[in-house]
Formats: sequence, C-alpha cells, structure tokens
Amino acid sequence: MPGKTKGRPRLAQRPWRPGKSLNALGPELRKRRSALGWSQAVLAAKCQLAGWDIDRVVVAKIEAGLRAVSDLELLKLGEIVAATPNELLRVSARESR
Repeated sequence: MPGKTKGRPRLAQRPWRPGKSLNALGPELRKRRSALGWSQAVLAAKCQLAGWDIDRVVVAKIEAGLRAVSDLELLKLGEIVAATPNELLRVSARESR
C-alpha cells in the first residue's frame, strides 16, 4: 500500500526546528548520569522509586532535547543526580541574579 512503511509504525513527530532543543538540561543530565556510572534505564528506575513514572525512552528524549522538562521534573532530576537546578541548567550564580 502506498504511504505505508515497512517495519515499525511511524510515531507522531514534533515539527522540526533546526537548532532548537525542548530543554536546556539534556547534555548536563547525560554527563552527570554517566559520571555516576548509571545507564538510562538505571536513572529511569531511580526516578520511578522517587515517585516519577518514566522509562528509559523518556530519559533518552530528555537527554537528546526531544522532550520538554517541567519545573517539578527539573527539581526531581536534581534530587536524584545530586545537583541543583542551576547546575543542571548550567547557570552560574552570577547569571541567575
């Protein structure tokens, strides 16, 4: 059939915006997770134990900038990886004033 793809079904995609990320903390979260020796699945499991129901795919999307992060999610991630929101967002104390 025309228009059908082989293999996995196509998921709805957000409009492509060159150079635009849906969050500012993805690279720093990846760096801190890796420094802790955790996989994305381990981070997701720790989030679940803390009461936030996410899976490895959500962690991957956050790290890649493909998913926005709410203020409450930012706080929860900070607790889990032992970082302040400013550290995750890579904002210096001088910039936040």
